[in-house]
Amino acid sequence: MSIKNTNSELLRFTTAGSVDDGKSTLIGRLLYDSKSIFQDQYEAIEKVSERRGEEEVNLALLTDGLKSEREQGITIDVAYRYFSTPKRKFIIADTPGHIQYTRNMVTGASTANVALILIDARNGVIEQTKRHAIISSLLQIPHLVVCINKMDLVDYSQEQYEKIKDSFENFASKLDVKDVSFIPISALKGDNVVNRSENMSWYEGATLMYYLENVHIASDHNLIDNRFPVQYVVRPYSDEYHDYRGYAGRVAGGTFKVGDNVVTLPSGFGSKIKSIVGPRGEQSDAIPPESVTILLEDDIDISRGDMIVRPNNQPEVTQDLDVMICWFDHMKSLVPRGKYTLRHSTQEARCIVKEIQYKLDIETLSRDRENIEIKVNDIARVMLRSTKPLFLDAYKENRITGSIILVDEATNNTVGVGMVI
Repeated sequence: MSIKNTNSELLRFTTAGSVDDGKSTLIGRLLYDSKSIFQDQYEAIEKVSERRGEEEVNLALLTDGLKSEREQGITIDVAYRYFSTPKRKFIIADTPGHIQYTRNMVTGASTANVALILIDARNGVIEQTKRHAIISSLLQIPHLVVCINKMDLVDYSQEQYEKIKDSFENFASKLDVKDVSFIPISALKGDNVVNRSENMSWYEGATLMYYLENVHIASDHNLIDNRFPVQYVVRPYSDEYHDYRGYAGRVAGGTFKVGDNVVTLPSGFGSKIKSIVGPRGEQSDAIPPESVTILLEDDIDISRGDMIVRPNNQPEVTQDLDVMICWFDHMKSLVPRGKYTLRHSTQEARCIVKEIQYKLDIETLSRDRENIEIKVNDIARVMLRSTKPLFLDAYKENRITGSIILVDEATNNTVGVGMVI
């Protein structure tokens, strides 16, 4: 019998939009209208809003935690918020809108199932909207929801909504975006956020909360290619579990079942799955993103960084990586021949930058092959060479086995993140 977690499903979503498009207000509205904040939190922001002479309670203050964010009325760092409804649990990444915080958006969006792209109904699709759509597409976020906000400031005009929708669809047709939805909202007034809007009877689609609670995310994971990166070898060394040898980790792809034939990388030795142990005891199978311990029938030398896969479905084993890098380091540029620590899945290696092929212009999607100095927030296509073989999938096939991070060996700072092409 398979023991599955009966807890509600977890949905991760990120917000993106230009400055003053109302991202923080929208999240505040979601939290408030879904009754996910305490009364004392509400009273605290009510007092701050009053003190600042604002007519209405500023719900954006629920997420803008940094003092400088409150003073400037902008989001600088990624703010994570957790809330739940009877149907689902949610993790929100409220990411900045400014161009100089692209790296923060990449951080918040890298694990998201859904991206909420906010557009000011008065301004329509602007450069920043395109930038965020491109980054969402690069990061292969499965679902995009375009929230056309501040509809109250355009008299809830259907004509304006349709105009913006057509404009975004024309642009998105050039991107690798599979699922796009549009919702006209007013984060300030609450229209179509949690409750249906009486001011937009012409809109017959779902409210934002209904969408978030019901969007199908189970198939967002790769359930075809079996990938199990080993994090830890479990050896209790006790009389009771004298010969116990389990391999603990998180399923990164596919479905592992008891009795399956598997191969371990890099050794290439084969075996069968004897049992799978989850948080609640033995289970017959494991799917992403479950954390389990797998026990094999044969005694094979496996350690952290190895990977358990299917015999006839294996990742590419290579030391040469072709990646799109988003550069994080504001002190030093990415340079050819630069050496970094590379982390991929549960592996760690050293690497060298073999070649910078081009820098991507986020506004036009053009490739700049002349000016290849890669500074903070730049996105570039880069060839890397690692000191040992890594087990890679293309990022669009598997976001876990297709992503890497680069670490500065001197400072131990994360200086870049990469998506395997």
